[in-house]
Amino acid sequence: MLDSATQIALTTRKLTLAYDGNVIIQGLDLAIPQGQITTLVGPNGCGKSTLLRGMARLLKPKGGTVYLEGDAIAHLPTKALAKRLGILPQSAVAPEGLTVRELVAQGRYPHQNWLQQWSREDELKVEDAISTTHLHGLENRPIDTLSGGQRQRAWIAMTLAQDTDILLLDEPTTYLDLAHQIELLDLLYDLNQKDNRTIVMVLHDLNMACRYSHHLIALRNGVVITQGSPSNIVTEALVREVFSLKSCIITDPVSGKPLCVPISQFGAIKNASC
Repeated sequence: MLDSATQIALTTRKLTLAYDGNVIIQGLDLAIPQGQITTLVGPNGCGKSTLLRGMARLLKPKGGTVYLEGDAIAHLPTKALAKRLGILPQSAVAPEGLTVRELVAQGRYPHQNWLQQWSREDELKVEDAISTTHLHGLENRPIDTLSGGQRQRAWIAMTLAQDTDILLLDEPTTYLDLAHQIELLDLLYDLNQKDNRTIVMVLHDLNMACRYSHHLIALRNGVVITQGSPSNIVTEALVREVFSLKSCIITDPVSGKPLCVPISQFGAIKNASC
C-alpha cells in the first residue's frame, strides 16, 4: 500500500470498464504514486491494458471516475489533457506513408494553436526525442518500412516529444530484442530519475517489472490482488496466485530486487526446489 505522505498522480474511484457489455474492471479504487514508475503485471486477459486505457481516457468508463491530480479527466479539454498525460497504446498503427519525423512531430500537436504554430521549441523537442530513441538515420523512412522494433521506438519518440509529466505505456517493450528492451527501460528510468516523470506501464516480464519499478500492481481477473514495492510483495505465493505458476524467488544479483525463477510443471527441468 502507499504511504499516507505519498503524492498521487492518478486516482480511480469506483471505476468500471467494459467492452461490448463484458465487464473487465468493476468498482476499482486505485491510486498511482506521483514521480514513481508503476507497473501493472498479471496474466493475459487480466485487465491490465483495459485499466491503462481507462486511465488514459481511451476507454469511456461504465461507471466511476478517473482523476488526474485531482481533476476528473472526463471534464478536461482534449488538448489540456494531452499536455499533461502521454499515452502509448498497444499495437498503435500509423497512416500509410507517414515518416518517422512526421510521426514524432505529431507529439507536439497539443502545443499548437491558431496563435502559435510550429516553433523552435517544437523542433528541439522532436530532435531530442529522435536522438533519445536512437532513430537518427531513419527520420525520413516511412513507418511501414521499419522493423517492429524500429516502429515501436518511433511511437515512443512521439510520446516523448509530447513532453508530459505523466506517461502511460502499454507493453512498450513489444517487438524489441533483449538489448533494446534494456535500453528502453533504462531510458524510462532515467526520465523518471532526472525529470521526476510519473510512468505507468504494462509489462509481461515480471523480472523486468521488478527491476525497473518502484511500485507494482498485480491483477488477476480484473481485481487488484496486491500492490506495493517489488521487494515487499513479490513472493512465491504471489506468483502462484496471480500466474498459477510455481517458482523460486531469489535476489537479482544486479538490481537487488526479487528475481522470479519459474519451475516447469511439464517439461524436463522439474528438479528445482526452493
